Amino acid sequence: MKIGVLRETAQGERRVALVPDAIVKLIAAGHSVVVERNAGTSAGFLDAAYEKAGATLAADAAGIAAAKPDVVVKVRKPSVAEAKSLPQGVALVALLTPGANEDLLPALSAAKVSALALELVPRITRAQSMDVLSSQSGVAGYKAVLVGASALDKFLPMLTTAAGSIAPAKAFILGAGVAGLQAIATARRLGAVVSGFDVRSAAGEQVRSLGAQFVEPAAKADGAGGYARAQTDDEAAQNAAIIAKHIASQDLVITTALIPGRKAPILITDAMLATMRPGSVVVDLAAESGGNVEGVVSNETVDRHGVHLIGASSLPSSVPFHASQMFAVNVRTLLQHLSGEGGALKIDRADEITGPMLLLDKGEPVTPPAKK
Repeated sequence: MKIGVLRETAQGERRVALVPDAIVKLIAAGHSVVVERNAGTSAGFLDAAYEKAGATLAADAAGIAAAKPDVVVKVRKPSVAEAKSLPQGVALVALLTPGANEDLLPALSAAKVSALALELVPRITRAQSMDVLSSQSGVAGYKAVLVGASALDKFLPMLTTAAGSIAPAKAFILGAGVAGLQAIATARRLGAVVSGFDVRSAAGEQVRSLGAQFVEPAAKADGAGGYARAQTDDEAAQNAAIIAKHIASQDLVITTALIPGRKAPILITDAMLATMRPGSVVVDLAAESGGNVEGVVSNETVDRHGVHLIGASSLPSSVPFHASQMFAVNVRTLLQHLSGEGGALKIDRADEITGPMLLLDKGEPVTPPAKK
């Protein structure tokens, strides 16, 4: 198959969907790749590296379209204008924000595009190496601690100095998924006293394995696919009381709770923030999906009761080199999965990986498979 790599145009997006190393492997497998010029520059991958890897360079998106690729890959979803410029009948692989595409899907449908949303890679063993949500969540969890530490008015580690001993800061991580566990591990490495909270049954063992304290929920809420399900009002109230009691003594709080396809649940209320020490920091990784913290503003830092509330959005874009490397492994593995006989693109609605990812098949809306 012929693969096109588009340059990202979303504000602040510095990643690229395929890096030169991934392209070497795709070409070795018999595919050809055309890359828009400067697609990888912001992530530290220059055009010369793509040419050395065997890719052909196109001057712009129109040049990609003129090359007639079978599949086009991006990190972020295209704008409506970009969607209209895609070649007819192409397959598009990107983060497509399912459920928030009222303006984009008609444009893709008109171009008879087959749209595969990377957010919908199923959480099964076969698809682990294609799961961009997991790889990028790990980057976000790492960077969230650094962002929080830089905004905090304390050291994270304990220090013994000629001026006396300084107690370590306390860090509390809400959500023990990939992002949360990486945040716990990073905060521990930086010397903080770390605790974690999650409503899933397996979380306690995972948090403790990293040397952190696990704050036990009053009510568990295990959902499908390894995610937490939405809590009932009564469950949420019981768990909120536990969070409220613990959060008052914390210096740095990082929230990571997301439910795919739904608004992020509120875990920290304004009243809870009011109990924290002035100068404390809260980093909300779910800010782009409505936020886990009452009053958070995506991509902004606001002060609430003297607490610095950081609406952290797209943190992986701030670590573009390694984030792109990880993203590219996921995309490369998916493209290899989509290779049929002779390396031709094969999109099979019945496939256990491809089927759940499909939003459009040659422009036709695809009904999500029924949940078992």
